[in-house]
Amino acid sequence: MNKRTRQLTAVLILGVTAAALAQGTTFLTIGSGSTTGVYFPVATGMAKMVNDAGSGVRANARSTGGSVFNMNAIASGELDAAVAQNDVVYYAYKGTGLQAFQGKANSKLRTMAVLYPEVLHVVARKDSGIKTIADLKGKRVVIGDLGSGTELTAKQVMEAYGLGFDDLGQALRVSPAQGITLMQDKRADALFYTVGVGASAISQIAQTVDVNMVPVSGNQAASLIKKYPFYVRFNVPAKSYRGVGATVPSVAVQATLVTSTALSEDAVYRAMKAIFDSEADVKGLHPSLNSNFSYAKAVKGIPAPLHAGAVKFFKEKGLNVK
Repeated sequence: MNKRTRQLTAVLILGVTAAALAQGTTFLTIGSGSTTGVYFPVATGMAKMVNDAGSGVRANARSTGGSVFNMNAIASGELDAAVAQNDVVYYAYKGTGLQAFQGKANSKLRTMAVLYPEVLHVVARKDSGIKTIADLKGKRVVIGDLGSGTELTAKQVMEAYGLGFDDLGQALRVSPAQGITLMQDKRADALFYTVGVGASAISQIAQTVDVNMVPVSGNQAASLIKKYPFYVRFNVPAKSYRGVGATVPSVAVQATLVTSTALSEDAVYRAMKAIFDSEADVKGLHPSLNSNFSYAKAVKGIPAPLHAGAVKFFKEKGLNVK
């Protein structure tokens, strides 16, 4: 073999190796939510963990409109995985509950892990006089982005109090970032946001506006939980935000990492190993995870079946899953 032949052979081998490596890499786009919420930093942190692991999976996180958008984007293939409210995932899986999913059940949806409780925050300007959900009647209220999980939660909670969006003075369907501005500029009286405790959006409002945290409790909370079993009672701890001096009763759903059967068992298993192999590392991603995440909780209240790759991972961690 002459020198030129050896050089050509070496180039060919390198080219084949590079192609093989490229073919062996799975690229994972993870949908999150608004940059002012908890989904985005959690998804960004998870993508970094996947990339740092060097396991043949590469990931990036995308800011999106939230849970409903994420479910439709997984169905269309625009996203490979996403963080979403467990109730919204269930509705997408079953093809019910929301107009966006009616008659379009996505049986390919799969759960990777339940992450943390998403607490309904109902924040009102003190000068609005709003102290209860009933007081929202006739007021200007931010109910979440159109098609977001927050919009759905706002609708269901208001129904428990005998109210609908038509009872509001103005139903403002905007992003959390826009909602902050409206609250600060006195163009909104109150804001709904389903998000982990400590979210920057709520903190930002509380730092710049005198606010009340409106409770969801009593018989109304009980009827809500009975009708929609995804909800659980959850207390927002005192001093979680500026001006919130006492514990505020509310309700919560669960933030869940989901994917679809379009991703292979091996790819999901490798992503699971990269993200979840250490409980301590997962807890370090965000305060919402710090006090709430565990392997045992990660498989409780799953809204769609576990992905085969997640089953393999959790079985290795000693959990009885299928």
